[in-house]
Amino acid sequence: MTTPLAISDQLDLSNCDREPIHLLGQIQHFGYLVAVSMDWIVQHVSANIEELFGRQPDDMLGCPLAEILPDGSLHLIRGKLQLIAPNEGCERVFSIDFFGDGRYFDIAVHISNTSIVIELERSESNAASNGNPGMLLKAMVARIQRCDFTTAVFRECVRQLRAVTGFDRVMLYRFAESGSGAVVAESLNRNLEPFLGLNYPATDIPRQARQLYLRNRIRIIADVDSQNIDIVPQTDPSGAPLDLSLSVTRAVSPIHVEYLKNMGVHASLSISVVIDDKLWGLFALHNYTPRLLSMEMRSTMELFGEMASLIIEGRLGKETRRVEEEARDLNDRVVAKLISTSPTMAELIDFAEDFRELIPCDGFAVWAKDVVRTVGQCPFPDDMPGLARFLNRAASSRVYATDELSSVYPKAAEFVDRAAGLLAIPISRAPRDYLLFFRKEIVETVTWAGRPDEKPVEFGPNGPRLTPRKSFEAWQETVRGKCRPWSPARLKAAEALRVSILEVLLRFNEETERQQKLASQHQELLIAELNHRVRNILSLMRALVVQSRASAESVDDFSTIIGGRIQALARAHDQITDDNYKAQSLRAIMQTEIEAYIGPKASRVHLDGPVILVEAKAFSTLALVFHEMVTNSAKYGALSDSRGNVRVSWRIDDNENCEILWRESDGPPVKPPSRRGFGSTIIERSIPHDLGGEVSVEYHLTGLKARFVLPSQVFQLKSELEANIEETDYVHKGYKGQDVLLQSRLAGKTGLILEDNMIISLDAEQMLLEKGAKDVITAMSVSEAKRIVDRHTIDIALLDVNLGNETSFSLVPALEAKAIPYVFVTGYGEKLELPDHVDPRTEAVKKPFATEQLVAALDRALARREG
Repeated sequence: MTTPLAISDQLDLSNCDREPIHLLGQIQHFGYLVAVSMDWIVQHVSANIEELFGRQPDDMLGCPLAEILPDGSLHLIRGKLQLIAPNEGCERVFSIDFFGDGRYFDIAVHISNTSIVIELERSESNAASNGNPGMLLKAMVARIQRCDFTTAVFRECVRQLRAVTGFDRVMLYRFAESGSGAVVAESLNRNLEPFLGLNYPATDIPRQARQLYLRNRIRIIADVDSQNIDIVPQTDPSGAPLDLSLSVTRAVSPIHVEYLKNMGVHASLSISVVIDDKLWGLFALHNYTPRLLSMEMRSTMELFGEMASLIIEGRLGKETRRVEEEARDLNDRVVAKLISTSPTMAELIDFAEDFRELIPCDGFAVWAKDVVRTVGQCPFPDDMPGLARFLNRAASSRVYATDELSSVYPKAAEFVDRAAGLLAIPISRAPRDYLLFFRKEIVETVTWAGRPDEKPVEFGPNGPRLTPRKSFEAWQETVRGKCRPWSPARLKAAEALRVSILEVLLRFNEETERQQKLASQHQELLIAELNHRVRNILSLMRALVVQSRASAESVDDFSTIIGGRIQALARAHDQITDDNYKAQSLRAIMQTEIEAYIGPKASRVHLDGPVILVEAKAFSTLALVFHEMVTNSAKYGALSDSRGNVRVSWRIDDNENCEILWRESDGPPVKPPSRRGFGSTIIERSIPHDLGGEVSVEYHLTGLKARFVLPSQVFQLKSELEANIEETDYVHKGYKGQDVLLQSRLAGKTGLILEDNMIISLDAEQMLLEKGAKDVITAMSVSEAKRIVDRHTIDIALLDVNLGNETSFSLVPALEAKAIPYVFVTGYGEKLELPDHVDPRTEAVKKPFATEQLVAALDRALARREG
């Protein structure tokens, strides 16, 4: 007979990972649910729906939602749908008299595949029950921002959450790469046992739960003893259950309920901490009696979680940058020594102390030409050939690191007392040579919240399964065979060292090979530049914001400045990557890079020369070169201070070539670069290699001087008249393809948008501008719109019918008096009835609307009025 112990040995811990927790077909007891199709036919309801509608579930299924909801509520839902995308996010509204009978509800709306899901929770009154959520959130965040250190931020976050929500215990739980986690901060009632410092296995929060925490950032469990409410019917006609991934009232997995009961917890609230689009951790709130926070309070706490995530990310990033800056300084010193001595691979052992300072370790070795040289505590020489063969399989021209070598290379168990962890940097292609950093074993004691493997076996209709453990008493485990982990900062330092060493070795020892593979290197050059730009785009955005702040005199001024610079940056990237452009102005190429990257300093760059149009084959090359020239000047040259100037002039020389002279003056003293970087390679080699031209760069103390020569076949010399046409076309077209959009009747028109929802108004404004409108003015009320019509020349108007306490129909006479065509947008669908004074031909576009649908209606309105 098989004993339960024997069965548990055969079972794994993945039954939780396989549980479809988003397809349970139930909601919690405090909620109500109605799911409708995209044409507003009821598909699913919760079994308790009769409490709200007074109709049995079967009587509601298959009915149009418009038959059972007031018009105002249906309009509200349609408006919220305009703000969300399918399967992404949820819109909420609080304390609404949803049925028009004095009963107030909190409402949540989201799109699940092909269904619109509406969830309701009772609200005590039509007044906000939690005071001013914005002020509450502001006060919480202000206290957190005053914390200087990451650990202090953690502690203040949990303290604020417990004070605001009233839960008995609040923990910050941080995930490890393995999926396990640890409690890094805690605030609790005095009579509770602390969990701070305890570790939890990955199976406590299974994979699919972690994925849901990314999509749905907050999760409430009000009462583990309550009876869940079924969804009726359980499946749609095709047999698929309703996906409740984004539901705010989704029922709880029975396995998780059992887990909470074993802990003695009756209610919980989880708030995701997301950093760099990954689930970094959770705020776990536990209560030992049932507890339900209102939807408004939960939404406020969700926003707090997002703000806390940004603050934590900033603190962690600041600490990482400090370590990386120290490593970069060390790397620069090591590389300077390498350049000055030009060592062979075998001679790199002479730099062991420098390398070990950069990447702390207990032993260092150089494996080159099948020979090993060691310093410090390393495996014996006889162990090295096998280790090198392992690395040849494991590392493909990349840094390889492990803190438990014996787990991936079993033979390492024989020398675990000398080297438990390894970081390997490949420094050649074939045969593979390596710099090897070893760390010794550190015996560590890990404290778990109960034994991770102590899970009882339960027999059910589907056979035996492992149930959540019942004991959470601290249990200690001794971990052997591992070293101190290699931090992300050290891994970056290792990658930087790999690149630097390859640069040095390639420069001094592989010159012949580089010349033979010049074409391949050119392709790698362009790929590296693209990769470089993608990696740094967020940093560039942040820099633009910071640099623009000083010159802005108001919020609107700041918005205009930063918007213009980001637009210029986008044009620059389009110019570099687009293959279908025609010849463009040389001046425009330079001006684009100047405006995009140095902003207010653009007036200190003087351009002078005849009108020259550069052919397409040379356009991307010149854009790259002048991008590097501008950014280098802004970082190190004449544009790096407040006095310097740059003068760029060009002329046609005696050989019919275009000679471009770059002169910097009045800036800081110039020093020649101590090492050749990637930017220097682009400046000095791109034009000769790609275009057959010439380049010379001189580093004078008074300022950099550069000379570029373009052969005659890559440019055209234009007359002033032709040039004005070409450059005007370049300025007005902007992005590729916009000339097609200008065919819309909206081109050059001024539009008025009357809409009381700011987000929808901004969305519509962007649509009109993208389709060529010259200007768009927005208003939130009829009175404001009338003032705009009186004071401005309006060509077309877009009117939301329902503006809360009024309709836009009263604006029609003012529009008709000035012969301004107009189109309505509405959340009422086909039920919209136009007053007698409104032209019956006037179109009404339903919410949510698409760009093409809206613009087509506006075009038709303009055509009718012009006719």
